[in-house]
Amino acid sequence: MCCSVIKPRPSNEGPADLLAEARAPRFRAELTDVLLRLCAIDTTAQADVLLMRDREAQAFAVIRQALVDSAGRLAGRFMTPAIDARIAQHSFYSQPAYTITSNRPQPLSAADTYRGRTNLYFLADGAGCQPAGLALNAHIDVVHPFLPPRVEGDVVFGRGACDDKGPLVGMIGAINLVARHLQRTGRRLARPLTAMFVIEEEMGGNGSLSAACDADLRRRYDAIGVLECTSGQIHPGNRGAVWYKIEASLPGLNATEAAAFIVGHLERAGRAIKAESRHDLFPHRPVQTCHGILGPFGQHPSRICGQVEFEISLQPAGDVDRPEAQALIEDVLASGLAAYTGLYGDKTKVLDATTGKPKVARHYDLARTGSGWRVSVWGATGHMGSILENDGAITKTAALIRALVLSRAALERVTGGAMMVRLAGWPEDDRLSMEGGQGFLPTHAMSEVQERLTQAARQGLGEYLYLIGRPVGDAAPLHISFDKLHNAAFAGPRDSLAMRDALAAAHAARLTVPDASHIRGWDVSCDARIFACEYPDLTVLTMGPGHLRYAHADDEQLNLPELVQFVEFLARFILLRCGVAA
Repeated sequence: MCCSVIKPRPSNEGPADLLAEARAPRFRAELTDVLLRLCAIDTTAQADVLLMRDREAQAFAVIRQALVDSAGRLAGRFMTPAIDARIAQHSFYSQPAYTITSNRPQPLSAADTYRGRTNLYFLADGAGCQPAGLALNAHIDVVHPFLPPRVEGDVVFGRGACDDKGPLVGMIGAINLVARHLQRTGRRLARPLTAMFVIEEEMGGNGSLSAACDADLRRRYDAIGVLECTSGQIHPGNRGAVWYKIEASLPGLNATEAAAFIVGHLERAGRAIKAESRHDLFPHRPVQTCHGILGPFGQHPSRICGQVEFEISLQPAGDVDRPEAQALIEDVLASGLAAYTGLYGDKTKVLDATTGKPKVARHYDLARTGSGWRVSVWGATGHMGSILENDGAITKTAALIRALVLSRAALERVTGGAMMVRLAGWPEDDRLSMEGGQGFLPTHAMSEVQERLTQAARQGLGEYLYLIGRPVGDAAPLHISFDKLHNAAFAGPRDSLAMRDALAAAHAARLTVPDASHIRGWDVSCDARIFACEYPDLTVLTMGPGHLRYAHADDEQLNLPELVQFVEFLARFILLRCGVAA
C-alpha cells in the first residue's frame, strides 16, 4: 500500500522550529564557517590535474563534514562517483583549457584528465511510494585569480563567495535545516532528495554532464534546482553562451592592430544578434559579447579583462618630442575613447553600488617612452554577464587602436616615423591569440552563432588588410575554434508545478519575486542547460543568493543575511517538493 504523504500547504506560515533556527545567530555563524573553509581552498583550474584532484577532495571533505549530522537524521548517504570519461563523446563535452600547455601541446584525453576525480552526491531516499523527487546542483570550482576569503561585517569576500561556493553553502544549510526539523517532528521526506556537488562548471560543465548522463541518478528526480548567483530570483530558462578562441600566425602583419579590427567586428555581430533576440522569457535581451583574453592580458574567456597595456612606437623614433605630436596622440586616443563610450557608456561617471566610487577611476594612462608612448587601459572586471554594468578593457583598447590605425598617416606625417602598435609584454608581433564569449537566447541556434562569429572575425581581418593596402589573400587563415564552453540556451515553462512550489516558498521566505507573468530567464549560462537540453521533460530552475555583478570580480562577495534568507527559502522548497511522511 502506498504510504500517506503530507505535503506542506503553500502559505506564509511555516514550521516554527525551522524558521527560528534559520534566523538564529548560531546558524548564520555555522554557514559563515563552512563558506570560509570552502573559499580557503583554491579550486581554480590547474595544469596539474593531480593538484586539482587533491583540492577537489579537500572541498568535498568540508562538505561531507558539514552534512554528516544530516546524513544520520535523513538516513542519507554520500557517493563519490568517478567522472565518466565517456562524456568526451557527448556533444556537450568541453575540452578543458588546462589540458593544453606549452609543455603539453596535445590535450589530455578525458580518461587522463578525470582519472581519480569525482563528483560528490548526498542522497536521501524518500519514505513514500513516489520514486522521483527533487535534485539540487552546485559547483565547487572557481575562476582565476584565487582570492583568499575574509569577513567584513555582514559580507564574506573571496573567490567563490558568490560563484558558486556561497549558493553551495546555501544548499548545505537548507538540507541541515530540513534534517533537524524532520528529526524533531519524527517524520521523513516522502520523496527522494538528491544533492549534487560537482566539478568544472566554469570549464564548461563536465562534472554536471557526468551527473546528467547517470541514468540511475536521473530516476531519483523530476525537477532540479541549479544554484547560482541569481539575486534570489528563480529562473526557468538560461541564455546560452559560446566561447571563441582565435589564433593565427600573420607573417609581415601586425597582429595587435589586426586584433583591434577583429574585436570591432565581433562586437558588431554581437549587437546584431542582440537586436534579433526577441523572446518572451528574455524581454531584457541579455545578450553580451565579452573579450576575456588578448595576448598576455586577461585570465578567462568569460571574465571581463580589467587591464591592457600597449605601446605606440615610431621607427625610426622620429620627432616624438614635438608638442604637436603629443597633442595629436592625445586627440586621436580621445576620439577612439569617444567612439567606445558612445556605445558602452562612460563608466568613470557610473558609481559602484558597493564602494560608492566610479566603476573606473580613469580610462587610460598615457606615458612617454624613448620611442613613443605607453598606454595603460583600465576596465572593471566581472562575469561576462555583467559586461554592460562593468567595463571591458579589451574592447576599449580595440577602439583606441582602431583610432590610431585610421589616423596613421597624420601621425606619421607629424612625427616623421613609421608608427607601430604592439601589446606590452607580447614580443611576437605577428602572432594573434584571443579568447572571449558570446551570449545568445533560444532565438538562435548555437551553430548559427558560431558561424556568425567566424565570419565576423574574418571580416575584421579583411577590413584591417584593406586599410593597410594589403590583399586579403596575404594573410594566413585564422584558426577559429569553439572547443571550450559551448552552452545552448533554453526556455522552460513559467507555470510548472515545481515553479509554483518555488514561488510559494519564496513568498513565504520574504524573497522579492515577480508575479508569474513577469518571470524571466537568467542572463547567464550555467550547468542548468545540460539538464534542460538532455531531458526536455525535466523541470530545471536556476536560483541562488548573491549578485552576478560580483561573480568573477576582483571584489567577489556574498551578503550573509541574503544567504540566510535563501537557506530559509530553499528549506521550504525542499519540503514542498519532497513532502513529508510519518
